[in-house]
Amino acid sequence: MGYPDQSQKIASPPETAQTVQRATGAFALMDSLRRHGVTHIFGYPGGAILPIYDELHRAEARGDLTHILVRHEQAAAHAADGYARATGKVGVCFATSGPGATNLVTGLATAHMDSIPMVAITGQVARPAIGTDAFQETDIFGITLPVVKHSYVVRHASDMARIIAEAFHVASSGRPGPVLIDIPKDVGFEECDYVPVLPGQVNLRGFRPTQKGNARALTQAIKLIEASERPLLYVGGGAITSGAHQELQKLAEHFQIPVTTTLMGLGSFDENHPLSVSMLGMHGTAYANYAVSECDLLIAVGARFDDRVTGKLDEFASKAKVIHIDIDPAEVGKNRAPEVPVVGDVRTCLQQMLDRIAELGIPKNEERTKAWLERINGWRKTYPLVVPQYDDFLSPQEVIVEIGKQAPYAYYTTDVGQHQMWAAQFINFGPRRWISSSGLGTMGYGVPAAMGVKTAVPDQQVICVSGDASFQMNLQELGTLAQYGINVKTVIINNGWQGMVRQWQQTFFQERYSASNMQSGMPDFVKLCEAYGLKGIAVRDRANLSEAITEMLNHDGPVVLDAQVKKDENCYPMVAPGKSNSQMLGLQGQP
Repeated sequence: MGYPDQSQKIASPPETAQTVQRATGAFALMDSLRRHGVTHIFGYPGGAILPIYDELHRAEARGDLTHILVRHEQAAAHAADGYARATGKVGVCFATSGPGATNLVTGLATAHMDSIPMVAITGQVARPAIGTDAFQETDIFGITLPVVKHSYVVRHASDMARIIAEAFHVASSGRPGPVLIDIPKDVGFEECDYVPVLPGQVNLRGFRPTQKGNARALTQAIKLIEASERPLLYVGGGAITSGAHQELQKLAEHFQIPVTTTLMGLGSFDENHPLSVSMLGMHGTAYANYAVSECDLLIAVGARFDDRVTGKLDEFASKAKVIHIDIDPAEVGKNRAPEVPVVGDVRTCLQQMLDRIAELGIPKNEERTKAWLERINGWRKTYPLVVPQYDDFLSPQEVIVEIGKQAPYAYYTTDVGQHQMWAAQFINFGPRRWISSSGLGTMGYGVPAAMGVKTAVPDQQVICVSGDASFQMNLQELGTLAQYGINVKTVIINNGWQGMVRQWQQTFFQERYSASNMQSGMPDFVKLCEAYGLKGIAVRDRANLSEAITEMLNHDGPVVLDAQVKKDENCYPMVAPGKSNSQMLGLQGQP
């Protein structure tokens, strides 16, 4: 069994326009969402959005749409985000005005930082009341400007179809991102001559990004690769977005180039492949970090030179020339000036390179990088990732490893912290099967994101790897899992601390553990699950670990597994802030 081909995004079926009809703004919204391939909406109602929810009731009765009622609006945004990451489609969430809308902000920022296509629809007070400090009025348009790709306020019902079509195009085109649509309450009631605007019928000049890379630049890139003796492919989330994993593997194999990925890029290249050096950066593998420090050519593919990847920027790949391929021209040269900049869709550009290689008749040359690969493999043997075992405690790493062993083809979501880094280190993911808040680092993301993923791929195993502190950020979503029977398996790596905060306080703040100990207020997670009518399992020792995970995976329904692990285990390797990637903490025998 292997991963299915996910190189193509899931497309919505084409549909023809209908004749003009008299309809409300709320109907125009629901019908437009349906025409853009939306099947599921995550949300929470309130006064200002009730006209829309009233129409949603009719749409659900017709079987057009399904609404998932979350317990907090932030979870609606994260669920829509998870849905989008798993499918490549645009995720959709609803919230009312005021606090309902502001509760979406963290989810919008999460999607914005990780370039996730999402449309968030908020209710607003009626048009005559805007600007009067009416009940539950907030300027959500203004509040969210820094954390969305684009925003709309629907002033007239007759604009609804066009705005929805534009929003979906903007959210999904080029470098994806979230789009906000704010709808005043009376616009939902207002009647208009509704003319559907179908996908592909919008014409936005500013949102028609370059797809093909410059042919001359790509030829120059190939020449640099041919001349390089120590090349390294540095692959980010853009490769996932464009579905470029097959093209990436072909290029790597042709020139025998080792491949390292960012946290966002996990799944773009098989980490069991002999050319993989796994993740680089603050908690990346030693061999990836040494490779990037010693390479003579860095080929950045859909990556943005994030500080958690680069460490001390002026020492990042300091011996290397750089080729940078990205669809967003603002990213190319932003943090590191490349010798060869290439603006275009990652998959398209890599295929162009492969075509050009074939045209030029460039043969494979395994000898050119043989010494380089041998050197990397030497680092791999000297500094492997370690799975410790203790006499009296479970280690977090062995829990993660056992999960990955029993569910190798699952979709994985995570929260943020040590457990996130251990999951990234020890589980091999397929394309779109690693779903984690990478740029913003949002605690509480894991469970609601998993709800969105499971809704999108109901026949697939979906596992959330969480921490005890992160899980408590959105634990109320157990109610959503219970109501809809969303069969998500959640594993809590429970060390009784805000684990990564504790590690930093130990390492950089002389063990002053300020406000990071969670043990005195820790709930009994098994009893908490029982209160929601769900299954909870606790495991504390190695002898029962495998059986507990098997029980979790085989249970027909949502499960929370409370894995109680060693409390002071640290996540290594670790690059300290302001240090170069070659200066890692936690390595035995480090040169």
